[in-house]
Amino acid sequence: MSTTPPIPSITADYAQRVTDDLSANRSEQERVRAELARLQEELVRLEESEQVLTKMQEVLRITPKKAAKKGQDGKATAVPAARPSNGGAGAITGRNTSKKAPSPKKPGEPTWLKLTTAHLTGQSEPKSAAEVSAALTEAHPERAVQVTVVRNTLEQGVAQGLLERSKQGRSVFYSPVLPASA
Repeated sequence: MSTTPPIPSITADYAQRVTDDLSANRSEQERVRAELARLQEELVRLEESEQVLTKMQEVLRITPKKAAKKGQDGKATAVPAARPSNGGAGAITGRNTSKKAPSPKKPGEPTWLKLTTAHLTGQSEPKSAAEVSAALTEAHPERAVQVTVVRNTLEQGVAQGLLERSKQGRSVFYSPVLPASA
């Protein structure tokens, strides 16, 4: 005489295991999504920092000879040179960054900071770097406007307290700092 376990009990056990596995799977998916979102935000911050640092390097016109500095042992140590303007991040990602060569500011022309703050002061709502770039391109066709230059200029305005930065999702918007009411 053989005893066989009741079928409903085995089915119930498997159903519970599948339910538990499904719950664990969904929890793991949510954990991975949260980690992915955090990593994407971190990547955006790092890319923005790279752009600012690259621009600073270009502005300082760092060359290997100028960048050589003496270490603690008194020997000169080299610092990497600035990237060429046509081969920056675009060369790595495959984008062509040499569409418009930046034109040097002519005497009497306003700075990028003055142009961007003046444009934003006349706006009723915050604008992205791309929107500001498009408006400056239209308003100043004689100047080669690059989105990265405008973005760096906007960040400079934020650093100087002239502009405010706000984020909506992954997008960054800029607006002028409103004067404090007396």
